Amino acid sequence: MIEKWSPSRSLSAKLSLSILLLAVPIFVLSLGVLFVEARQMIQDEATGRAQSVLSATIQRMQRYLIAIETATNANSWLVEKSLQPDSLLALSAHIVSSNSHVDGCSISTEPGMVSGCDDQFSVYTLRQADSIQSVIEAQYDYFSKIWYKTPRDLKRACWLAYYDEADSLEITLEGMIATYAKPIYKPDSTLVGIISSDLSLLHLSKEFSELKPYPNSYFMMVDKEGRFFIHPDTTRLFSQTIFSHADPRRQPDLIALGHEMIKGNSGTMDVVFDGSPCLVCYQPVEGTTWSFALVCPNSDVLAGYQRQFDILVPILIIGLLVILLLSHHVVATAIRPLHVLLKKTQSVAAGNLNVVIPHTRRVDVVGRLQNSFSVMLQSLDTHIGIIRNTTEQTIRCNKELEVATHLAQEAVKQKTAFIQNVSHQIRTPLNIIMGFSQVLGNMATEGASLNMLPEEERNSITETMTHNAMLLLRMLQMLFDSSEIGQYEERIHQQLVTVSCNEVAREAYGYIHERFRGVHIELNTEVADDFCIKTNRHLLMITIRELLYNAAKYSDGQHILLHVSLANDTVSFVIQDTGKDIPEAEVEKLFNFFAKVDDLSEGLGLGIPLSKRHAQSLGGDLVLDTTYHGGCRFVLTVPLSK
Repeated sequence: MIEKWSPSRSLSAKLSLSILLLAVPIFVLSLGVLFVEARQMIQDEATGRAQSVLSATIQRMQRYLIAIETATNANSWLVEKSLQPDSLLALSAHIVSSNSHVDGCSISTEPGMVSGCDDQFSVYTLRQADSIQSVIEAQYDYFSKIWYKTPRDLKRACWLAYYDEADSLEITLEGMIATYAKPIYKPDSTLVGIISSDLSLLHLSKEFSELKPYPNSYFMMVDKEGRFFIHPDTTRLFSQTIFSHADPRRQPDLIALGHEMIKGNSGTMDVVFDGSPCLVCYQPVEGTTWSFALVCPNSDVLAGYQRQFDILVPILIIGLLVILLLSHHVVATAIRPLHVLLKKTQSVAAGNLNVVIPHTRRVDVVGRLQNSFSVMLQSLDTHIGIIRNTTEQTIRCNKELEVATHLAQEAVKQKTAFIQNVSHQIRTPLNIIMGFSQVLGNMATEGASLNMLPEEERNSITETMTHNAMLLLRMLQMLFDSSEIGQYEERIHQQLVTVSCNEVAREAYGYIHERFRGVHIELNTEVADDFCIKTNRHLLMITIRELLYNAAKYSDGQHILLHVSLANDTVSFVIQDTGKDIPEAEVEKLFNFFAKVDDLSEGLGLGIPLSKRHAQSLGGDLVLDTTYHGGCRFVLTVPLSK
């Protein structure tokens, strides 16, 4: 047991106490002078630091604004040259995707300016995390919006800030937004519309918050009327000004700061914000009517000063204790490793195995004890690490086994559902064919002649059997095409030939008329009969046939449109009907193999997925136009030359 040390039992302790009484006045005087000088130095340093951070932040913000202005101006001339819906949508997406500082881009036009659109037209692209989404916006009154009305009235580009709330539009950039809006004019000075590039002030505020020099400091930005654009309290944004809660009699400093900022001046002031004294540095944002400020609470600025005060007494006591303990240096040196070792072993006993006990060069009993504990702790840590690693591997293997089991169960369910679906789909036409075959066989058994039946009935039997036989052949062919062998043969036989677009459309048109009586298909083409492309004729033909087949099968068969058009370097085949709409939630499922929107509907769920695969094999694509709500509209695009 270690005997407790008592200063009354040691002469060195009594001498240390005498020296301590002499050293106290010197310590107090020295630390007092240091304390006063340090306060002024800390204030000067804080002011310089805040001004430096504010200048760097404004420079960074101005680089963002200049980058957005440059991106917008560099692409604005393309708007007047490309007044097509797809071109404007692509241009908006290009501006956002090629400029990381742009959070959104809108191109909105006056009525009748966009080809094919007699009314107003607006496209918008939004950056969301790592993805970019572009839409053609629904009709709404954007002419009264500040980002459209202001540049149109001023007839020049300008920076604006406004609060954007979520509304009925498909996508919006919520929160405070800084936008660079520029009017677009034709050569005859006719206004085409407004192109605007958005910068989320919320994102900018979060980014700048990482630059704040003190833990509780923050940035704020106001316009020429004093309204807050950037502020940590989001309830004040755009709805309150810097003067909203300022009492002229009790807060003249805040009133003075507000007037300095809206005048576009720069400087430093001591202001009381919400009852807390603060150091405020402010500067105008060049090229705008905004003023930016950095607010640093004095509690943060003088934290070091306060810490000096808090540690003044402890330092004094510690210093005096050091003097007091100098006489006991030898004893303290001898037992210090034991104290350290005791603390570390207590920590280990409490369950903290991350403690490190260093080796020592001492060869006495204390040194050997410390080294023994160090080796013991390393061995214990090694064994526990092995156990932990084994446990983690076991958990990981169990999770992988669980996932594999779930996948196997899902595969069994899908196989069972597929077999049931195929059996049901094949059984129906087989039953019809077998039924008619049995009727004909009974007639032959009874000596009756087929000619005894009316011609209309004979034709009906023949057509029914032929139709159901074609259904079986179609299902078997789709099953073959969806198999690995079918995919392999498709790759082998991808021969490229010169194909007339109108000829293929008419042939597919005739094919459907042969199989569906009374079906009305409107063939509309914008290309000449001698216009040809180089592609695989077989894949193109069966893709168009399948789309027309579905349109005839799942609609009234009287309002089917096959439209052929040319756009840039692709040919589009649009198949449109007035059947049942496909729910938006089922669009992705539509292109999955063996998946059907309605489990009770006919078919194997292969027609559309195979058509999409054929389209991609041709170098194009097949998509469902979700903007069409009168039925279904599929768009097949094929390149002019694969």
